Amino acid sequence: MLGNTSFHDTASRDGRARRALILVENLSVPFDRRVWQECTTLRDAGWEVHVICPQGSKRDTEPEVEIDGVRIHRYPLQAATGGPAGYLREYGTALWHTVRLARKVGPVHVVHACNPPDLLFLPALLMKRRGARFVFDQHDLVPELYLSRFDRGKDLLYRAVCALERWTYRAADVVLATNESYRDVALRRGGRRPEDVFVVRSAPDTDRFQPVPPEPELKRGKPHLLCYLGVMGPQDGVDYALRALAKLRDELGRTDWHAVFVGGGDTFDAMVELSRQLGLSEQVQFTGRVPDADLVRYLSTADVCLSPDPRNPLNDVSTMNKVLEYMVMGRPIVSFDLREARVSAGDAALYAPANDEAEFARLIMLLMDDPEKRALMGKLGQERINGPLSWRNSQRSLLDAYAAACRGPRTAGSPDRPGRRPRR
Repeated sequence: MLGNTSFHDTASRDGRARRALILVENLSVPFDRRVWQECTTLRDAGWEVHVICPQGSKRDTEPEVEIDGVRIHRYPLQAATGGPAGYLREYGTALWHTVRLARKVGPVHVVHACNPPDLLFLPALLMKRRGARFVFDQHDLVPELYLSRFDRGKDLLYRAVCALERWTYRAADVVLATNESYRDVALRRGGRRPEDVFVVRSAPDTDRFQPVPPEPELKRGKPHLLCYLGVMGPQDGVDYALRALAKLRDELGRTDWHAVFVGGGDTFDAMVELSRQLGLSEQVQFTGRVPDADLVRYLSTADVCLSPDPRNPLNDVSTMNKVLEYMVMGRPIVSFDLREARVSAGDAALYAPANDEAEFARLIMLLMDDPEKRALMGKLGQERINGPLSWRNSQRSLLDAYAAACRGPRTAGSPDRPGRRPRR
């Protein structure tokens, strides 16, 4: 049994399993891998787990489904486009559906809200009034995300997202931080006690990421394959990677490579156009989102993986899932020099000075020319993922956080008390 929480600890007074409700707004489940790992960890510890999240467009489309013992309630949601008004519409719709579906789920022992946005404390407060404890799972620092994504400075909307974050911290019984940098923010900016903040690091699904034999045909006739995996948004640095590849070709004279960019996002079309403008269309391939099997094929064949997130208020303190996924596949990485990138990758990456595209290109070339160094870096990355960064450690911290949240007397309306039964 993991952590300090056993099945008996999670049983309510009438013998039924304790009930947890996880709220997610920005991704569907189980597509959100971190949330899905949390769901299955809680399930295995004896919790009855419900999730409320948006429906996906091509997967996770059923309004209601039970998967591996986890009950998922989904609602239709159109992602925001354009300016702040679009986000207000998106978030308003999401909140309405979340409250509607939470009533259907009924009383729970723990409501576990994952940001962004920092608005899910509102339905969490409603459930706290009925006896639930509130676990805030801080996936992103939204004020830093706002500064990094929108070129608006510390305007009125920035002050508003800061206020929402403060209210969320205050409402939470415990906070889950994805790394030590986020934990420091919860202590310093959120005013939380150290014993109320638990680091639950994201970790790749080692069952999902298993290397397969490389496929040379994916290199399109070139000796080397370069790979980017991840979201393509304004803060993700795909434009930095493309300009670095142009320098690799034009300034360093290297054309012995093919690059594949796997993933989608708000700037996907703009990045395809930038590639065309840089004259890279023949050497750079954009796949969009692909099935897991194809993703594993590309990563198993890649010689160098790219993590071009520029230094900005968000990226410097955030753990990049793509870095962890490169590491579990045993791939060497080129990254900009970010605080949490070094914490995650260690010697599995080479680090260019922040936002220095020319040095980023030079480090790609260095790894292309040194297969022994690539192999050593890949081995070091896998050892870190299977050791200090493994999900086993995060499981213990997650269950300890739930145990801390559930300590103390419960209020009227708790599922442990007689009265209204959960709706089925």
